[in-house]
Amino acid sequence: MERQRVVERGEKAGVSSSSNGGGEVDVVVEMMDVIEAVGLYVGYRRTQRKECLNLARRLKLLLPLLEEIKEIGNYKLVSSEGLKTSLDNLKKALLGAKKLLKKCSCGSKIYLAMESEAVMSSFHAVYEKLNQALDDLPYDELGISVEVKEQVELTRMQLKRAKKRSDTQDIELAMDLMVVFSKKDDRNADSAILERLAIKLELHAIPDLKAEEIAVRKLVKERGVQNAESMQQINDLLGKFKQIAGVDETIVLDGPFSSKSLQRCRSLLIPHEFLCPITLEIMVDPVIVATGQTYERESIQKWLNSNHRTCPKTGQTLGHLSLASNFALRNLIQEWCEKNNYELPKKDACLGSDGVSAELKEEISSLVQNLSSCEFEVRREAIKKIRMLAKENPDNRILIANYGGIPPLVQLLSYQDPNIQEHTVTALLNLSIDETNKKLVAREGAIPAIVKILQHGTNEARENSAAALFSLSMLDENKVLIGASNGIRPLVHLLQNGTIRGKKDAATALFNLSLNQTNKSRAIKAGIIPALLHLLEEKNLGMIDEALSIFLLLASHPEGRNEIGKLSFIKTLVEIIRNGTPKNKECALSVLLQLGLHNSSIILAALQYGVYEHLVELTKSGTNRAQRKANSILQHMSKYGHIP
Repeated sequence: MERQRVVERGEKAGVSSSSNGGGEVDVVVEMMDVIEAVGLYVGYRRTQRKECLNLARRLKLLLPLLEEIKEIGNYKLVSSEGLKTSLDNLKKALLGAKKLLKKCSCGSKIYLAMESEAVMSSFHAVYEKLNQALDDLPYDELGISVEVKEQVELTRMQLKRAKKRSDTQDIELAMDLMVVFSKKDDRNADSAILERLAIKLELHAIPDLKAEEIAVRKLVKERGVQNAESMQQINDLLGKFKQIAGVDETIVLDGPFSSKSLQRCRSLLIPHEFLCPITLEIMVDPVIVATGQTYERESIQKWLNSNHRTCPKTGQTLGHLSLASNFALRNLIQEWCEKNNYELPKKDACLGSDGVSAELKEEISSLVQNLSSCEFEVRREAIKKIRMLAKENPDNRILIANYGGIPPLVQLLSYQDPNIQEHTVTALLNLSIDETNKKLVAREGAIPAIVKILQHGTNEARENSAAALFSLSMLDENKVLIGASNGIRPLVHLLQNGTIRGKKDAATALFNLSLNQTNKSRAIKAGIIPALLHLLEEKNLGMIDEALSIFLLLASHPEGRNEIGKLSFIKTLVEIIRNGTPKNKECALSVLLQLGLHNSSIILAALQYGVYEHLVELTKSGTNRAQRKANSILQHMSKYGHIP
């Protein structure tokens, strides 16, 4: 209750007058309440969590200043209009910080990920306002102690550093979002990318998905008909995340946006307590977990088999994994069914207590044994079947690993038969979608063998090897291992000479690997820059965004800037800024800005190629991100006197 009162008091602080008359709340107390309320925010979105925690910590450092002002009380005795303005400005800055932190605590996770750059700009604006407000305070007039003034100065220095710092965004996340939202890219249906996104955005548990749906609905109401396409994309992606979590739904368009409604007419008639929280279907075999929540046995067992150790409904960590039958609820469900002439779904008698059929377990166990068979055909058929099973669903990937399928598959990568190699590397690719399996595959020594297949295998084997390296490189330790195993050069070769599918797989892998600084140097030495330039020239490949995204990573490396900053490349960037798609323009502007910040002659060259008028136009009509980048480049030009 005390916590609720604090939050409510902090929420109301923004509407009270700063004057001291008429019994109104004191401006200093209001500011202290705001900081106290901010300290109670939890659940910051992963994409902004670090920035939020740092800002909340810096706000807390201001409490001694406010407490000292409050104790001294001089501000009440001074009639200076300047002092009143200074305190009001500090209050406004604190309220702006509070609003931003609340947005990052309660807002849509998908939206905040999509607009991560805009949100970071909001943080920088907050830092600027706080710093300015603190600078304007008349410390001597207020009688602030030397100790507190030193602490305020330390806070201001931190705010200045934070404003200058531009942390690299989660480019893996940005790349996955780009692929998922791409209408032309056939990878947008890739379950591996969707599963990875769901984990990164922390949208794989039922409570999180429900909270996200509420946040999205609120966002749609707030934004009205603006950015209808973005709202549609958010809704569509949320629907895919729900499908991954086992919540079947269809999308019903409502006006310019889509709202999701579960299409289970029968379920609407069933008492809510009879429905499994995971599937929202009537329970046949209800069981109780450690938190006291009840689920359908098959559904919760699948959840636990997927290495989850939390209660889907509450999010609490499970003290144990035992499942106790809820006989009382089962009897109530059966009575209700008899009374309402409702037939319960038939439970598969072959399913075990873990929700997996004994037949499937026996099949996988047999297939894993056949991987070591002396007969060539038996081995090949086992690999092909495991490849398909691993592709079908997450449960199969876990079962195959649990039955010891990964070590023999890794050994078969070296088998001197192109067909066996192709099926084996693809099977490991499918298995590596599971996060735990990524570690197991690498630990068994698969990466050097996959690199060899990438160099010498069939076209399909090479493409799937590149995809496997991308999947494995999601773990930072594997990025290092792939680079050390000479995996960069054959990926660059595939980027240059592969099929369209191969080029895309290679680009995705190289993008991910280039997040490692040492791998950037390896990629440059392997000739990645000419290969990327070719992708920019061959517009029919539809890989301009991928190429520019990798260029942006390489531009943060000195060797990369030296190689990229040639006049011909700057001319190409300007052409893309002039004629590219909205996404092309965003990426090209980002690269030009990154290069220009390190070398002003790059900006001069871009001006000579006529970039200025296009920058001005984009500040008015470009996407949000394009407007920000164009404005930043124009500011940089102005700083060095390059504006025409």
